[in-house]
Order: sequence, then structure tokens, then C-alpha cells
Amino acid sequence: MDAEKFFKDKDILVTGGCGSVGSEIVKQLLEYDVKRVRVLDNSEVAQFNLLQRMKNNPKLRALIGDIRDLQRVKRAMKGVDIVFHAAALKHVPLCEYNPFEAVSTNVYGTQNLVNIAGEEGVEKFISISTDKAVNPINTMGATKLLSEKIVLNASIGDVDTQFSCVRFGNVLNSSGSVIPIFEEQIKKGGPVTLTSKEMVRFFMSLPNAVELILKAAQEMTSREIFILKMNAMKIIDLAEIMIEEVAPKYGYNPKDIKIEIIGKRPGEKISELLMTTEEAEYAVEKDNLFIIKEQPISMYAAGKKQSPIQPLSKQYDANSAKLLNREEIRELFKNNKNQD
Repeated sequence: MDAEKFFKDKDILVTGGCGSVGSEIVKQLLEYDVKRVRVLDNSEVAQFNLLQRMKNNPKLRALIGDIRDLQRVKRAMKGVDIVFHAAALKHVPLCEYNPFEAVSTNVYGTQNLVNIAGEEGVEKFISISTDKAVNPINTMGATKLLSEKIVLNASIGDVDTQFSCVRFGNVLNSSGSVIPIFEEQIKKGGPVTLTSKEMVRFFMSLPNAVELILKAAQEMTSREIFILKMNAMKIIDLAEIMIEEVAPKYGYNPKDIKIEIIGKRPGEKISELLMTTEEAEYAVEKDNLFIIKEQPISMYAAGKKQSPIQPLSKQYDANSAKLLNREEIRELFKNNKNQD
């Protein structure tokens, strides 16, 4: 089924729909003949700004509320066909400093949504996850791993709803990402702060990431993790290219903008993973993504192990992905700025 038919007349809820990924999901959904798109977000200002950006589209509903609030979730999900769950606390240092809040939103909030989705008979529930959920060493990653587990096991038992996750790395120019941070530092004359010269990250443009999220919603059958294939880059290469491209815009000579190494932040990895070696045993590879199919819980109860579907050779990390060279990074940065 093509996307036009799939989303036609669907009533869709997007949690965290005012964030970078959530608002792009909303934007792309409104291009289809949907019945309506409900946005559940706890920021009144962000809801107002989203309505303005979407030109007060009559199919858009701004629902102010928090996924921690079970009663609000019940009202927001009444009659919904599809849920895209993008609401989360996502900033690693802030989650390290506020672990109770990270658990309340990323774990208990997800549990609220999953419970109500099953009760309301929602057709499909797609949760947006992160590379930081893979072998997590920080609070944010650990809570997102638990969020994945909650979603993937939600369909066990007498539940009609299909539950799956989409996992990817950094999105170019998203809220709190390095591009707007670097630009603001360059605007002030530097220095551009970098945690480590060795830092490598996955990156993808926002429209491309959301296109694949919507594709996953069409292909899902339940209990899959869809892993978007992404290019990787060294953050120091990005910083140097941004200085070259952005400094003249603010009247600076690129040679005068310095890079300062400040050391890793609490809970930060040098290189992220998108799929572990163990997960790769149960993954299939497609053009733009990998799909991990979770083992049925009944297999464990029977003392059996599911045979690998099509075993892949290794984990999928930032160092094994395609590493963009400087000119490719420059082109990606320019194209991304043109989309803003």
C-alpha cells in the first residue's frame, strides 16, 4: 500500500509534536489526506508557534498536556488510529542531573501511552528511539532502552494494537544539536567548544529521517525495531567546516575563530552504536534500514531460541558506517541550511 492510501482518513496523534522530529512528522502527515493530526505537547508557546508555521491548518489539533498525565493521555487518544510517540527528555547532561524526571517522562510516560493505546484499540503505535538506547552508559540512554522494551512487549497478550520502534542517531540542526550551538558560538566570535577530537556521530537530515519513520509505520507488523541507515562524521570536521562557512557571515575571519577542547560530558560516548552484535543476529537488511525482529516471549517460556532470520556480520556503529569526508560534510551542511 502506498503512503497516500495508508494515511487517508487516519486520525493521528503525535506526542512531542512541537519538537524537531515531531513537528516534521506533523508537517509531512498534513501533506496527506488525513482526517486530523493531534499534537500532544506540554509547551503552550511551542504549540502556538507550530500552529503559525502550519498556517493554522484546519486538520491540526493542538492538545496541551503531558504524557505523564494518564487522564490527559486518555482524552488525547480517544478515537485515534495511529500514534507517533516522539515526546521524551533527550539531552544527556540534563537527564544525568535530573534522573527522576527522565524516568517519569521516558519510562512512565511511555507506559501511559502504551496502556491507553491498547485500551483504545489504536491500530499502530510507533515510538521514536535513539542510538543512545544501545548499550547505554547514561541515564537518558537507559530510560530510552526501557521505553523501547515497554513498546516492543506491549502487544503480548490479548492486544490488537501493533507496537514497534524506530531508532536513529542525530538529526541535522535539530533543537539542542551541535549545528545551532556551533553557529551561536561562531556568531559571538568563538571559541567553538568540542568535547573530543575523536567524537564521531551518526547524522541524517530531518526530512529524510521522518520519511523513513513514515515508511516504517506502513511496513510494521509489531515488535520490530527499524534502524535507519545513517552516515557518520567526525564532529571536529563539522566544526572546522562550519567555521569556514559561517564566520564570514558574521564578519569574522575563519582563522580567528578557535576550537577549544573541553572534555567529554557526563555520560557521553566517543562513538555511538545503532545496533549491537547480538541484535544483528536477528536483523534483516533493506535499502535504507535494518529491521530487528524481537524474539517471541513464548520461545523463552518453552526453553527455545529463535533461529537467526538472516544473520548480519557485526554491530552497526558510527565507525563502521560510511564516514563522510570534508566535502561531503560541507555539501550536507549547505543543503541543510537551504532547507531551513
